[in-house]
Amino acid sequence: MKKISIVSSCYNEENNLDELFNRVFAQIDKYKDKYEFEYILLDNGSTDHTADKLREWAQKDKRIKVIINSRNFGSIKAPVYGVMQCFGDAVITIVSDLQDPPELIPELIKKWEEGYKSVFLKKLRSGENPLMFAIRRLYYFVLNKISDSGVELVTNCTGSGLYDKAVVDELRKIDDPYPFFRGVICEIGFKRAYVQFEQPARKSGISSNNFYALYDVGMTGIIKFSKLPLRLMAFLGFGISVVTFVLAVFYLVWKLLHWNTFSFGVAPIIISILFLGAIQLFCLGILGEYIGAIYTRVDKKPLVVEAERINF
Repeated sequence: MKKISIVSSCYNEENNLDELFNRVFAQIDKYKDKYEFEYILLDNGSTDHTADKLREWAQKDKRIKVIINSRNFGSIKAPVYGVMQCFGDAVITIVSDLQDPPELIPELIKKWEEGYKSVFLKKLRSGENPLMFAIRRLYYFVLNKISDSGVELVTNCTGSGLYDKAVVDELRKIDDPYPFFRGVICEIGFKRAYVQFEQPARKSGISSNNFYALYDVGMTGIIKFSKLPLRLMAFLGFGISVVTFVLAVFYLVWKLLHWNTFSFGVAPIIISILFLGAIQLFCLGILGEYIGAIYTRVDKKPLVVEAERINF
């Protein structure tokens, strides 16, 4: 009997867990004569009673396996670490806030049975803020345009879906301490499919994905899949140099022709200094992002540190 693992990362989700478990097990019980299931959940340093709730459910059902992290390691690392703990024939990743409806599990399995190695959950519409959804769509569009990885990155996908053992094995070989998961899956290749759905609004709790967290994920995708920002810095520097040289020649000639009447003034000088200073800070910021990514890769800290394991 083949084994399918389901993985969710949790942060302050105590009010969603009962419904999450009931809905997930309602779906996998349909396959109890065909597949063996396990459900791995990682508590990512929750400050409420999420960990206690997970322990209670793990006592009730041995298919539930729990990892309690020693602290919050962020929304990028924890889900990938959960996938790494799976050694079955396929892994299904869904979020614990119920915005990935568990009722989509049969559709994911169906696509896998048809031969697809990667099956992404793809949002057609979302119950979140329309402006935020539009910004996400724009980000995916821009990322695909500037990507120089040679692969088409998925759009409107967060990385939730089903991944075959072959994909997970390749993911382990990459050994990236700060992976852009959805991008890495596309780079690995293999035949992929999509299950489209309308994402519901979050039922309970507040998302931990604040502006900084969203910026972190977005910038991670850009620096790992595109060198365009670095090249734009070179182009920008060359372009400004040309414009500055032309203006310098123009003002020199104009001053020589109108020595007694032409006064350059203080305002243009101040504006030029502030403009060039802003450009320099922007370029240093972009360069810093790439250096930070290199440092993270070289530093090789673990994805997470465990404090407790249950039912493994």
